[in-house]
Amino acid sequence: MQKQVKYVIVGQGITGTWMSYQLEQAGISYLLINDESIQSASSVASGVINPVTGRRIVQTWMIETLLPFAINAYKALQEKLKINIIKSSPVILLHPSEQMKDSFNYRMTHENLYLIQQDPSKWTPYFNAPHGVGGISECYWLDINEMLQAWQTYLKSKGYYINAHFNIEDLHLHENKIEWKNITAEKIIFCDGIGSMQNPYFKSLPFAPNKGEALIIKAPGLPIQNIYKNNISIIPWKADLFWVGSNYEWTYEDALPSLAFKEKMIQNLDQLLKLPYEIVDHIAGIRPTNTQRRPFIGVHPNYPQLAIINGMGTKGCSLAPYFTAQLLDHLEQGTAIETEASLERFAQILKENR
Repeated sequence: MQKQVKYVIVGQGITGTWMSYQLEQAGISYLLINDESIQSASSVASGVINPVTGRRIVQTWMIETLLPFAINAYKALQEKLKINIIKSSPVILLHPSEQMKDSFNYRMTHENLYLIQQDPSKWTPYFNAPHGVGGISECYWLDINEMLQAWQTYLKSKGYYINAHFNIEDLHLHENKIEWKNITAEKIIFCDGIGSMQNPYFKSLPFAPNKGEALIIKAPGLPIQNIYKNNISIIPWKADLFWVGSNYEWTYEDALPSLAFKEKMIQNLDQLLKLPYEIVDHIAGIRPTNTQRRPFIGVHPNYPQLAIINGMGTKGCSLAPYFTAQLLDHLEQGTAIETEASLERFAQILKENR
């Protein structure tokens, strides 16, 4: 029996979750197809929303728009699901060098929207920080795995979820509609991370995936109210566990945890942390980043039935709520997508390659 909806979504990482949530809130029919045997990059992400980035300690792209939108969206989602998924978690910057300390002090007097001073003596019982301590306010931590699982449970309860491998060979395009197996829809939206790299309609986009890894540690006595950043990040994970990472491997043989990463993190932890700790897990995933470090959002120039929202990289927690809403407005009302994120900047490449 053929099932008909307006949209089909492929993938239930953080982007697919938010895309389906936006459709749900708008009262628009949809189905989400997700292969539970494939681990998404979202499930191993740190879950941090940080308005400041990089060694130059600058504000992240569009953060003054993205941050309030994201916080309101996550709070609305947690209210809908009756779970706690977001909490304020200011960053304690444990300066790794005098150069980084100088960069922080410079930004404090030039772009001091989120930077705050810290009393170093408060943190000396926990860390070796010879170059001083700073801070970043308006940072948040998300329990991504709790959110993904709770939303998946909700979708299953409504009959909006299909656990299946999406084979592109089963996708058939017709004028003003698509068919996939026994499902008919007006459009299909690809939110499948690195899966889109093998998608013949979108594989010509300048993907540049990288591998990220993290250790999960127990560190009894370390305050759980903050995120800690040095050359590594130590992030409250859940209960008495902390997420420690991450690296950016542009060349890698597989998506598995590596001994080299583990040894490097242990060395960094031993130098930084004064408290004893225990490693309880080691996780890894491949992020769908790209050469321009801006998302891919929009409709295929040759096939208006096909849309994509991808390339979030390490900023998916802050980008996904806003840009899934923007994509839905574009699809339903024809409103413009942010120029730096719009798929239109790759229109010529997509036209030529499919």
